[in-house]
Amino acid sequence: MKRLRTVTLLAAAVVALLPTSARADVTYPDPQPVTGRQIIHDPTVMRLKSGGYVAYSTGGVIGARTSKDRVHWDDAGNAFAEPPRWWYEYNDTGDPWAPDLFWRDGRYWLYYAVSSWGTNHSAIGVATSRTGLPGTWTDHGKAFSSETTDHWNAIDPAVVRADGRLWMTFGSYWTGIRMVELDPATGRAIEGATVHHLATRPDEPYAVEGPEIVKHGRHYYLFASHDVCCAGVNSTYRIKVGRSTDITGPYVDSKGTPLLEGGGDLLLAGHGRYVGTGGQSVFRDRGRDWLAYHYYDAEDEGTPKLGLNALTWQKNGWPVVR
Repeated sequence: MKRLRTVTLLAAAVVALLPTSARADVTYPDPQPVTGRQIIHDPTVMRLKSGGYVAYSTGGVIGARTSKDRVHWDDAGNAFAEPPRWWYEYNDTGDPWAPDLFWRDGRYWLYYAVSSWGTNHSAIGVATSRTGLPGTWTDHGKAFSSETTDHWNAIDPAVVRADGRLWMTFGSYWTGIRMVELDPATGRAIEGATVHHLATRPDEPYAVEGPEIVKHGRHYYLFASHDVCCAGVNSTYRIKVGRSTDITGPYVDSKGTPLLEGGGDLLLAGHGRYVGTGGQSVFRDRGRDWLAYHYYDAEDEGTPKLGLNALTWQKNGWPVVR
């Protein structure tokens, strides 16, 4: 997990610059028990059309895990045998981050980021596969990118359909969470499309990243990770959520505070051995929603591991982790 080794010391230093995170709350549920290959970071999980599950993650050449029952996970190598050459424009190790898995039009679509720590010279790539399994992906190059002159950072992609259109949320630090419309034919950002602003923090370093949008009822729910990842037991990641009736916002929390003003209901925070819960995604399995995320195991030297919990919805529409 090259990114983690590279940034641990830097991330730990940043902790001191951030607002104090929520105190541990024993009412947060533990992740469901999993076995096998538990080590993972920034997981995206899906139940495949062929049966069984696949999870892709930061680390390796987009690290892969497979499971038959969502409980026992096996190491399945990497999405790609080797990094596409264009990745090296963004870091000298060809190291991809934070993938997102999406199904549409008879194919699996895999979005991922390539960048270096501390810069927004970044790009989001896109690949497709008929099976969704590691080793079957065809890379199609950049879907979207950012440069140091931009006010956003093109990493942490997540794709969602809304009203017959295709959208991609992304963002990390800088000005927070953004969104751009995609061309369904290519899976890439529409040239000249508006870059919408969905969420940020009021103070530098604007530590919000890893967006995920889910439609439930008449609302779109924006999940995001706040504070610091990648620092082992010193990580302060926690997951917050807001909602909107319009895919492009404005998103607010249950008290009406805009996510553009630092709002967000706390959905899941570290507790006990489960430190720094974040890097989340949501997937559907047999009619139920599930939250996938990583946590740092305080009883195993801060090793990042897979967290899975059922995601249920209250009568008022707001999500709860079970």
